Amino acid sequence: MSYTPKPENVRVPNHLSDAELQQALEELDSKIKTLQNRAHATTASSHHTYHEHVAALEVKRAKLAEMLGRDTDSTNRAPSTWDEIRRGIDTLRDDLRNLI
Repeated sequence: MSYTPKPENVRVPNHLSDAELQQALEELDSKIKTLQNRAHATTASSHHTYHEHVAALEVKRAKLAEMLGRDTDSTNRAPSTWDEIRRGIDTLRDDLRNLI
């Protein structure tokens, strides 16, 4: 990517199925983890944009998760334990992001 993405400019596709949404979320989690590891591995004085990339990917991930949640809510399915765990992890992630 030749530019640093901005969270307010992130777009997500609207035509994905539930399986494709789940796969996209898993891929974004992997990318976010990789970028966070790279940010931790760099020296303090080096100029990098890993945190900005992570912020943009987090916004995209939240939008995809919202789309997946909306699709599952439309089937009138009761929230499972995994949905509650995912919600807890997302809340924890947001809290950690606010601390940094």
